Amino acid sequence: MSRFAFNRRQFLQGTAATLALAPLELPAMPFGPADKTYKVGLIGTGWYGKSDLFRLIQVAPVEVIALCDPDKNILDKAADLVSQRQHNKQKPKLYGDYKKLLAENKLDIVIIGTPDHWHALQCIDAVKSGAHVYVQKPISVDVMEGEAMVAAARKYNKVVQVGTQRKSTPHLIDAKKNIIEAGLLGNIKHVEMCCYFHMRANGNPPVEPVPAFFDYETWTGPAPLRPYDGLPHIRWWRTFKEYGNGITGDMCVHMFDTVRWMLGLGWPKRISSQGGIWVQKDGKSNISDTQSAVFEYDGLNCVWQHRTWGTAPNPDYPWSLTLYGDKGTLWASTMQYDFIPVDTKNGKKIHMDVVYEKEKYPEDNTEERIELNAAPATRLHMLDFIKAIENGGRPVADIEQGHISTASCILANISMDLGGRALVYDPQKRVVINDPEATKLLERPYRKGYTHPDPRKV
Repeated sequence: MSRFAFNRRQFLQGTAATLALAPLELPAMPFGPADKTYKVGLIGTGWYGKSDLFRLIQVAPVEVIALCDPDKNILDKAADLVSQRQHNKQKPKLYGDYKKLLAENKLDIVIIGTPDHWHALQCIDAVKSGAHVYVQKPISVDVMEGEAMVAAARKYNKVVQVGTQRKSTPHLIDAKKNIIEAGLLGNIKHVEMCCYFHMRANGNPPVEPVPAFFDYETWTGPAPLRPYDGLPHIRWWRTFKEYGNGITGDMCVHMFDTVRWMLGLGWPKRISSQGGIWVQKDGKSNISDTQSAVFEYDGLNCVWQHRTWGTAPNPDYPWSLTLYGDKGTLWASTMQYDFIPVDTKNGKKIHMDVVYEKEKYPEDNTEERIELNAAPATRLHMLDFIKAIENGGRPVADIEQGHISTASCILANISMDLGGRALVYDPQKRVVINDPEATKLLERPYRKGYTHPDPRKV
């Protein structure tokens, strides 16, 4: 029996028992040759880059050939962990320059786990090198980067899966099939999405010398070079507009992408947003601590709200989506879902919890910083990725869908920065209709030495 066959069987056994109560069609498994081993490289060996790689190792026959990171300490630690986790126990080759990694290795798959401001260049270069790509969300820091990523994936005919693994989350797949598609909600005419986690890093650390083990110039890449005030890993970089799009770009993208998948929605007709730094005014952070956004469709508004202070209106659903229909309401998060019918006499409430696989994958229990609730979803997401590579199809979180969700969140931030006016984006012309000022903001300036990708010339 091949390792791949064993892992697929192991995965299905783990999920089948949990989902026995609800008939559910999980994404189909790959049907490639049993002896195929995928040569893999990881760019960005921090927390989530390693997490994604380890989930792939668990379900597919891979050989991790190379790792890249500008932090030598993180890179060395990642190499040790990978050698322990992969089947051949070999240490991968190590790089500080991702372009050198791509040039010196013929890779089947590249996983990109770097901060958002690097996603576009690395993804485009990876598909040009001949690799399929798994890239974390949000896919880009500006709209034109996303357009270029989609164009590159199509031009070079490569599978690009985005790390919006809610589409592969077992209990959310169940909600889509057995609540929404079964018609239990009736006519859905309003959606609310939210995040009330206190996740906005703040503070005033002093400027200090860059340590010898960290290549800050390379880490910064095309983004503006901020004065160095400590290692930017985990949450510190996310608190600055220079590298991402704040809580909306980080957390709304997950919920909005899930809503679009559940309801079959494309680009919003119109996007508007209001907010700012209203409470947490001390510290260096320049992302909003309070923000609302409306993504408008015909007869349906999808409303986002985040606060990085105070309490959540519903403590059971602090980061979630809520679908309101004329027959019922669906609350859903990464941890659970609850269906509440309008007619409580004839209907019944339905609840389902997140799937865990701690017994089937005992290594999950000792992995540093692992999100145990997300691990089964990411494993399914990786299997869907492999299936698309094997069959030549589009994955469930194809780059185009990731782009729509990411760009919509970026447009919400642009609206907020322009005083809250509504924006109508034309993805064919790649402009904000009748708004030259907003159109100019669709592409951020790059730092000297870096060239912004052009979707017409990738």
